[in-house]
Amino acid sequence: MTHARNLAVGSYGEDVAAKHLVSEGLVVLARNWTSRHGEIDIVARDGSTLVVCEVKTRTSLTHGTPAEAVTPRKAARLRRLAAHWLEIHDVQPDAVRIDVVTVVVPERGAARVRRISGVA
Repeated sequence: MTHARNLAVGSYGEDVAAKHLVSEGLVVLARNWTSRHGEIDIVARDGSTLVVCEVKTRTSLTHGTPAEAVTPRKAARLRRLAAHWLEIHDVQPDAVRIDVVTVVVPERGAARVRRISGVA
């Protein structure tokens, strides 16, 4: 895949993920929040819990599932980014959770979305 196509697929996946989260009752607070430490795909609120979501989108499972791309190193980075987001926004939620939203986009048909809650 070309770089432009990868960006388009990733952007589509994030749109699908955000709509999925809203359909499950979460409130999206930010998308593609960037700091010098990295990027959070989606920051949301689930009741009184702040949820940092990593979105992984794939067009095939040839190289593994989207969830397999979230390594322990990536999870640790997401925890650091969540702490930085809280510091900057002066928010003190009851809890913080890291979720992964996987989106598989087949050649035909609707995207398959799955949320894995509390990965780190």
